[in-house]
Amino acid sequence: MTRYSSEGATPAMLQWFTLKAENPEALLFFRMGDFYELFFDDAKGAAAALDIALTARGSHAGEPIPMCGVPVAAASAYLARLIRRGFRVAVAEQTEAPRKGKGAGKGPLARAVVRVVTPGTLTEDELLEPGRSNLLLALAEGVAPRRGRADKNAEVAAQSQAPLGAAWIDVSTGIFETASINAAALPGLLARLDPAEILAPAQLELGDFDSRRAPEMPSSPAESSRKRLAADFGVASLDAFGTFADEEAVAAALAVEFVRRSQAGQLPRLARPMPQADGSTMGIDPATRSSLDILRARDGGVEHTLFSAVNRTVTAAGARLLAEWLASPLTDVARITDRQDGWCWLKEAPAARNVLREALKRAPDIARALGRLSLGRGQPRDLSAVRDGLAAARVAASAFDNKNDLPSALIRAVGQLGKAAALEQELVRALAEELPARLEDGGVIAPGYDAQLDDSRALRDNSRRVIASLQNAYADRFGVTTLKIKHHAQLGYVIEVPAAAGKRLKDREDLLFRQGTATSSRFCTEELSELDTKISEAADHAAARERVLFRQLAEAALAESDLPPLAQALAVLDVFQSCAGLAAGGSWCRPEVTQDQAFDVRGCRHPVVEAALPSDGRFTPNDCDLSPGRSVMLLTGPNMAGKSTFLRQTAFAVILAQGGFPVAAEKAHIGIVDQLFSRVGASDDLARGRSTFMVEMTETAAILNQAGPNSLVVVDEIGRGTATLDGLSIAWAVLEALHSTIRCRAIFATHFHELSGLAEVLPRLSLHTMAVREWQGRIVFLHEVLAGSAKKSWGVHVAMLAGVPPQVVERARRLLNELEAQHSVGVKPLPLFEAQKILPQQDENALKARLLELDLDTLTPRSALDILYELRKELESSEPESML
Repeated sequence: MTRYSSEGATPAMLQWFTLKAENPEALLFFRMGDFYELFFDDAKGAAAALDIALTARGSHAGEPIPMCGVPVAAASAYLARLIRRGFRVAVAEQTEAPRKGKGAGKGPLARAVVRVVTPGTLTEDELLEPGRSNLLLALAEGVAPRRGRADKNAEVAAQSQAPLGAAWIDVSTGIFETASINAAALPGLLARLDPAEILAPAQLELGDFDSRRAPEMPSSPAESSRKRLAADFGVASLDAFGTFADEEAVAAALAVEFVRRSQAGQLPRLARPMPQADGSTMGIDPATRSSLDILRARDGGVEHTLFSAVNRTVTAAGARLLAEWLASPLTDVARITDRQDGWCWLKEAPAARNVLREALKRAPDIARALGRLSLGRGQPRDLSAVRDGLAAARVAASAFDNKNDLPSALIRAVGQLGKAAALEQELVRALAEELPARLEDGGVIAPGYDAQLDDSRALRDNSRRVIASLQNAYADRFGVTTLKIKHHAQLGYVIEVPAAAGKRLKDREDLLFRQGTATSSRFCTEELSELDTKISEAADHAAARERVLFRQLAEAALAESDLPPLAQALAVLDVFQSCAGLAAGGSWCRPEVTQDQAFDVRGCRHPVVEAALPSDGRFTPNDCDLSPGRSVMLLTGPNMAGKSTFLRQTAFAVILAQGGFPVAAEKAHIGIVDQLFSRVGASDDLARGRSTFMVEMTETAAILNQAGPNSLVVVDEIGRGTATLDGLSIAWAVLEALHSTIRCRAIFATHFHELSGLAEVLPRLSLHTMAVREWQGRIVFLHEVLAGSAKKSWGVHVAMLAGVPPQVVERARRLLNELEAQHSVGVKPLPLFEAQKILPQQDENALKARLLELDLDTLTPRSALDILYELRKELESSEPESML
């Protein structure tokens, strides 16, 4: 940005320079009357981003000052566009009322920045997505364990694994959570939270989220951070809220301070910080989230996502909670079961579910209304949201009257709904039936609620009738039938007559000439001036009293401690009724989730694909059995046959099951998955110089380095991005690692049919293929998973279906026939299974006998190692044939 000197600036522009220097990273919305004006480089950037005219206003240092502006009344729409384009905006308001009387025009009105609008601190509905959380994330680096001086390499390695403190806040709803993680877990956390704005040390890599980095702020030491947070929440110690690591406390204090600064020193209503237990949610890395389109499709929309396929919520808060549960599947069986119990009860009680759903449709977004009220930006409809939300909660609670068999999840939620009755009654009595959009428009408080307000309104409204009567009297008195009494912003109430009549009236002693134009003349009388003062005072008194009453009602709502849990209870019930609606159709099941490695899903379907089918379409369901004895599936078959769909629907079944949702299957038994890895579909990353194959290998490396025995891995076409022998070798090695080293549950989809031979040496590997039928020279994809392996790829047939010219397809078919014929008459096959090691029968029997004699329960690690050395020595001495 160009640096401008304030030397020689006018008083008003000197204010601009001062406020801009305090907020150099933000565009400055400088309030001037009914417009926010932007100057210099701010104006140039905003005009281009908003596609509005760039003009000039006055001059500075001998040059015109670039300027553009937006109306105050329409500012939210312009702010939304600027925030979406990555700008931050400092809003400078007039903090001094317009001066009246003598000396009123001397010097500019006082101004101050009242708010800095940033992507992570939004509160207005116009700037937010109703069904999506808007998070500010703060990160702070912890201290690595100290190492001895002699172990410098170990110290460097330890520093790279130093813990990170994370704290995230949704200013619009008050959510405040923290966690302590290691550096390796940061990409997964970023992908799960999808924060709108990130506070992080400059040296900390944020990857694809770097564009969301906020200007760096200095953090405080751990001890002072703890004291500051405790003071902010009115407790003696932060330990009152749980156990926080030092780095968590530092990140939390940093987030709170950023929010405070963005609100010009005012802190909004925030829930107490809640530390998140490590390992309480399933690990899903960024590549997997991108592969599966859980909440967002790759084009940024929500259509054709898992969220859109399962969302039956009717409130914005419910949609946000459903998205949160989908993004963070649980690893605690008890919590999963608790959620399942909630929606299963509603599934079996359709009458209660219908009452609940209708009540929720009338429930506004209480949490976001409270957020705006807490910052002093609340409007009449925010108070009505609280009132109507409380009424909806009462009706929702009636759905469960006289029900004695409620599960604990419903008991907790319903128990919150009948609270804050006194506040509801007060709001019903205080608020008018028809509310204006803005407090300044008046008419917020109902007649009869406050005697003082009623008196001021009566005087104001009666004076208006007096004005109408006086206008008729003046028209008769001065002989001007077109005479009007109008209110002028600077002159107050005046008599306005046509210019011709004005010339005749100028000589009257009972009229004071005030202003003339080409078409009219304006006069005043002593009587009219006195009436103007009375009317102005009455209107001012009414507006001031209404503001006082509104503020008192807002404070009462914010002081009601039962409101946040009530709002959360409504969101939970909305998610439960959404799940119950899904399951009520009979094609979604309640999965059995256990703390083991079971995995058996029957009749599973892809919910996103199924939702996109036409009304007469039918999805072909498939089973998936990854039980301990067959935990790795090798899936072969041609493209377009449904391999990717099968992989994704299996991953979705796990996400839904551990999120506590119904699963799109006839029946499912799933042992807890601690980490989910999916690599389905190829893509490059040319912006960072990575080819499709490099991206594939990077994602494969992440899986092999992070997956464990309780993970689920679903991968497609490993090794297809390079030469055949290279790719086949890589695929083979990866499949062996998943089976024998990591020992996780996995589905390995491939075109390398040669890998099917590994079933002879990998005992937990099961072979499956996509069913294909050939008919009259064409192929039909049945989208069915069958036991066995594919014998060919059908690539030429797929090329034909894709519209490749017939002559090219025919040439490819002839070449394929020639190559297959050469292969069958002596062309050396790929050296995969030519020289597998086969032990002589007597040696194999001796080995079995030796192993059966071992007492595994009493065998020590040292003894086991000795036995392995002995066996290896015996094998080497037997000089077997070359092995794989």
